[in-house]
This record gives sequence, structure tokens and C-alpha cells, in this order.
Amino acid sequence: MIQATANVGRVSDAVVSPEDHADPLPLTGERTVPGIAEENYWFRRHEIAYARLLPRCAGKTVLEAGSGEGYGANMIADVAARVIGLDYDDSAVAHVRAKYPRVEMIQGNLAALPLEDASVDVVVNFQVIEHLWDQAQFVRECLRVLRPGGELLISTPNRITFSPGRDTPLNPFHTRELHAAELTELLVEAGFRVDVMNGVFHGATLAALDEKWGGSIIDAQIERALAGQPWPADLAADVAAVSIDDFDLLADSESDIDASLDLVAIAVKP
Repeated sequence: MIQATANVGRVSDAVVSPEDHADPLPLTGERTVPGIAEENYWFRRHEIAYARLLPRCAGKTVLEAGSGEGYGANMIADVAARVIGLDYDDSAVAHVRAKYPRVEMIQGNLAALPLEDASVDVVVNFQVIEHLWDQAQFVRECLRVLRPGGELLISTPNRITFSPGRDTPLNPFHTRELHAAELTELLVEAGFRVDVMNGVFHGATLAALDEKWGGSIIDAQIERALAGQPWPADLAADVAAVSIDDFDLLADSESDIDASLDLVAIAVKP
């Protein structure tokens, strides 16, 4: 089977939102979660795809396949007519139902989506496909549940930069990582037309932080995490301050897509 992989605010007038009291999901390394300062770089790097592609979900029926913690599905609920969340993990399903009541959360296998044919306008799949054993079957399922003209919005780490020089992913939770040509081939073979292939890059602020931290703020975080070392206060502060505006989302026509950190594609069902 295929497994996809809190902030507490001040409440006035004794009205308590489910988001204020739901227990947070544990940080396991398989998925990112909001509200953890040391995780903020990765969280914002994931969040940019939601923020930039949100207009494509406006007024639509949207399935987020592999919704994880649910923060993204909840963002989509700000603009969509209906949001269905799907995850294989029972703890994630329970968490989303408790924390994000606007999301219609269901449990299921991404290799056999529990939806009718041509039943949704958009499928969102951000930072999930690299976790799946049968990626081709999942993409075919996305095509099946989309209406004609519907869009699959998909992001995934770029294998060339995420696991450089390797066929086996560095991340133990990843089964197969893709570069841009491989992702395009996967989508086209399933029957999609790839309209957009974007890449996520460090903007000026993060480029300056790369230089500050010996060439890579990513490596600075990973090295200390693997060694079990405490973070210097300035590294912790730099990571906590990262926002989605510190990343650039650039089309392959205006960048070297193979140098991107993550791939963000828009594929259309003919």
C-alpha cells in the first residue's frame, strides 16, 4: 500500500476555534508541520507552492491528495468552493478533522483514489509523490478523477539538487525523486499535458544566508541535526525568520530548471 505522507492564538469573546486547541502532529521527518521555529525553512519552502498557485483553486472543487498536517488544504479552503483532503495515515486524518473543519477529510490509498470519475476540478499534490511506491498509478488516478480541462498541481524536490549524484534518495522517507524531465515524462505518459514547469529557488535574502553559512543554509541545518548539535542562536534566528517571499518561483523559460530546489508543475487533463 502507498502511504502519503499550532499555533495558539488569543481568543476573544470566549469563541474557541478548532485550530486553537487541536493537538499538533509530531514532527517525524516525513512531513513538515507549522509552528516549529527550527522547521520554519522547510515549512515555508513547502508553503510557497500553495500561496502562489492558490488562485488556480478559486471557486473550484479541489482534492488535496496526501494532505498531511492539513495546513495547505485549509489555505485552499479560503478560496475554493469545496476542499476534500485525503491521506493514508489515520493520525493525520483525525488531526485534520479536528483542526481544519472546512476540509472534508477522508482516509484512503493514493493508488486507488476513493472518488468518482471526473468529480473534481483540481488535484493538489505538493511534496508527496516522492514518497509513493507506484507514482505512475497515482498520476493515472489523478487523471481519472479530474474533469476534462482540470488541473493537477504538483510539487516535488528536484532530485538533481536534493540528492545530488545519487539514484537513491538521501531522505529515508522518499522512494523515488525526480528531475524535471522525469516528472514531465511521468505526467505525459499518464495522459496529461504539462502547461507549466516552474522551479523554486533561493531569493536574495536566502542567497545571502547561504553565503553566511558557508555556502548553504540547508547544509548548516542538516549537519547540526545529524550530529545532534545545538544550533547557534543566529542560525536559529535566521531560520525562524524565513518567509515565502524569500523564495523565487521561476518558469523553466527564465531559469535553469535543473538548478532549482523543488519542481512545481501544472498539468492539464485534455
